[in-house]
Amino acid sequence: MISITELAKEKLRSFAEAEGLPTVVRLKVVGGGCGGMSQDMFFDDFIDEADEIIEQDGIKIIVDQVSIMYLENCEIDYVESQFQSGFKFNVEGAQSCGCGKSFSP
Repeated sequence: MISITELAKEKLRSFAEAEGLPTVVRLKVVGGGCGGMSQDMFFDDFIDEADEIIEQDGIKIIVDQVSIMYLENCEIDYVESQFQSGFKFNVEGAQSCGCGKSFSP
């Protein structure tokens, strides 16, 4: 199950509104980074028939069949600190790398 924190939902709505986009995002796992894999999230309204669609409070999340295997029990949060801000993927059981930008399942 993929979930989104309230703060992350607020930020997604805010960014979508600022860009004039619907609140439809795609989550994707791609190879790369020092941990071997990294997550990506972007606004996308193309839905393939094989995609998984998850809706939470008006936000539609689209995930392809390969990525969904790596994002099981993933929580998407938004983190703001003095040094950085952005979406953070908390994937249960995944090992995060030292830079925090990639993971290994």
